[in-house]
Amino acid sequence: MTPVPDPPRPGQESVWRYPRPAIAELSPRHIRVMHGGMVVADTRHAVRTLETSHPPSYYLPPDDITPRVLQPSARRSFCEWKGHAVYHDLVIGDRRLKDIAWSYPDPTRAFRLLRDHVAFYAGPLDLCTVDGQQVVAQSGQFYGGWITPDVAGPFKGEPGSQWW
Repeated sequence: MTPVPDPPRPGQESVWRYPRPAIAELSPRHIRVMHGGMVVADTRHAVRTLETSHPPSYYLPPDDITPRVLQPSARRSFCEWKGHAVYHDLVIGDRRLKDIAWSYPDPTRAFRLLRDHVAFYAGPLDLCTVDGQQVVAQSGQFYGGWITPDVAGPFKGEPGSQWW
């Protein structure tokens, strides 16, 4: 059963007003990813994806990711809207976070903005921020959305949301 969301507070976006099918749009927000005392990525040129019931995912341009910290993974997946995804491990010194990031080398036409941009799962990382606000990772083992104080749920991935 689909929940009835609470109305968003002033300054919040309700994820229940996001479109389905999903969309991608440019985002000028300041996105920062840190792990192991290192800035992994820092950009104001992200692309965010919006989909009903999901917090946004942020895709970062490769030029704004620290060189050589991402290594290809064997993992692959398919999104009905975006196309085929490839995954990346984050390697800092002798520490490896497996399948921590994903990208679309050849996305569908509607998502061409995502080409080669990289999204990160926030949960295992030390710190991910949007405009200086620490994000909370979207629940669930597959979802990669970033929850910030300016988005209102409930969010897909929370307990009981399997059939939304």
